[in-house]
Amino acid sequence: MAREFSTVGVVGLGTMGAGIVEVFARNGIDVVAVEISEPALERGRVTLTGSTDRAVAKGKLAPEDRDALLDRVHFAVGLDALHSVDLVIEAVPEHLDLKQRIFAELDRVCRPETILATNTSSLSVTEISVATTRPNQVIGIHFFNPAPVMKLVEVVRTVVTAPAVVADVEALCARLGKVDVTINDRAGFIANALLFGYLNHAVGMFESHYATREDIDAAMKLGCGLPMGPLALMDLIGLDTAYEILDTMYRRGGRDRRHAPVPLLKQMVTAGLLGRKSGRGFYTYERPGSPVVVPDEATPLATEAALADGARALAKVGVVGSGTMATGIIEVFAKAGYEVISVTRGAEKSAKVCEAVKTSLNKGVVRGKLAEADRDAALGRISWSATLDHLADVDLVVEAVVEELSVKKALFASLDEICKPGVVLATTTSSLPVIDVAMATHRPADVVGLHFFNPAPIMPLVEVVRTIRTSPETTATARAVCAALGKTGVVCGDRSGFIVNALLFPYLNDAVKMLEASYSTADDIDHAMKLGCGYPMGPFELLDVVGLDVSLAIQRELYLELREPGFAPAPLLEHLVTAGYLGRKTRRGFRDHSHR
Repeated sequence: MAREFSTVGVVGLGTMGAGIVEVFARNGIDVVAVEISEPALERGRVTLTGSTDRAVAKGKLAPEDRDALLDRVHFAVGLDALHSVDLVIEAVPEHLDLKQRIFAELDRVCRPETILATNTSSLSVTEISVATTRPNQVIGIHFFNPAPVMKLVEVVRTVVTAPAVVADVEALCARLGKVDVTINDRAGFIANALLFGYLNHAVGMFESHYATREDIDAAMKLGCGLPMGPLALMDLIGLDTAYEILDTMYRRGGRDRRHAPVPLLKQMVTAGLLGRKSGRGFYTYERPGSPVVVPDEATPLATEAALADGARALAKVGVVGSGTMATGIIEVFAKAGYEVISVTRGAEKSAKVCEAVKTSLNKGVVRGKLAEADRDAALGRISWSATLDHLADVDLVVEAVVEELSVKKALFASLDEICKPGVVLATTTSSLPVIDVAMATHRPADVVGLHFFNPAPIMPLVEVVRTIRTSPETTATARAVCAALGKTGVVCGDRSGFIVNALLFPYLNDAVKMLEASYSTADDIDHAMKLGCGYPMGPFELLDVVGLDVSLAIQRELYLELREPGFAPAPLLEHLVTAGYLGRKTRRGFRDHSHR
């Protein structure tokens, strides 16, 4: 039988501590909320009442329940007030010496049977526990921000934490309505170890002027369905907090360069640009603490005129290819009012593409997303061909043929001969260097990457990839085209993975390495990322959908180009691909899909 906790102490009433107080009090548990001084105590009280008042205003909490909740909280200055509680959770800033001092004092003040817990997100629970004479009763209980809303709790056991303590805390999490994942004491636990490598990588992209802050954030929100872009999330977390977490994980986690804080991060922290809390981080905010972003000197002009500045006028578009991607792109252009020439290898393939486009447009009509007249008009704008010569008078060609460099280069050499001067030649490659394709022509200034996401008619993102030879006019034309299609175009350089894949796949690879090390299960890692970070899918769910062979190929490309040891494909991923376990398409990947 798990023990009942009737009174809990919380040390530190910042955003996190006050949130933890609220979680316990909401669930009928008496809380002793402790701070170092009266002013700090008052700030904590204001945070708690503000949060509960907002919940009442939104209809999430009845006024009488709020009053009962607040009645369960006893505020006090000093740790001596915790002498009779059953469990203490510490939520002070992430400094090991500070936490050790507090735990040594708690050890003296609290009853021998009291469990001592830390909410640390990156420090060693073991190192904190040895400051006490009861390390077997010390455990990590890592809530996520905001604690009243986020469902995940990471329960962190050290090598000496008593099994009964772990069981008691797991039962407590269930009582609080939380989903717990129990793990061993390792740098970053699950969520932060996977999240912060990705965030740090995004900061590196921004630091190197690879893409703007707006484009990096838009790419990850629109391309991966994430609730926030990485740089906006860094501002929310606090750049000082992020730096501390990364620095700790780098030192504790085997000195993986993925966790070595990007130099820009330290510079911004030193300059006081800490994110939302200071009113300025990667973005500028209305005032300190406000979530409202205001324009600053780095904000791009997003007007129609600015987008079209230097862009060439386009009326007629050629699409080469017969796969799913080509079919979707034909539909997107035709619906947007462009004349489209579809070129495939042979009449049979043309007929198939034509049928696929008609089926997709008809679905739009059935679902009420498209009027019959608009469907007919879109179909009327498309002509079908089996020869490249019909592209002689188009203004833009979009290539969506097989991902083989030799095939694409041969195609671009042919387009170079056929197309009139000034035509924009675009490749939809997701993994090959655009410059290699461009140099197969005598007009590399006119070549650009237009990486649509699948399914093209639905996904709102297009990565506009400029090479070192792409002209500003070509880039401007590509951006204007994206806007005319109703898509968000994000501009980046010609590097392996562009923005989305370069940030997404190393994170997925890190998750595989975590599983490979038997640190946690695929289910717990997926739970951690979905419930702790708000991701629409866990990494193993996503890998099985994308295909393990596709994921491995992308990861290999990234590793080959960047030569970063942390990007080396996880051996487990290689083994599964070799064994033919490729994900949903083979009914077996990280999970067995044969019964689904």
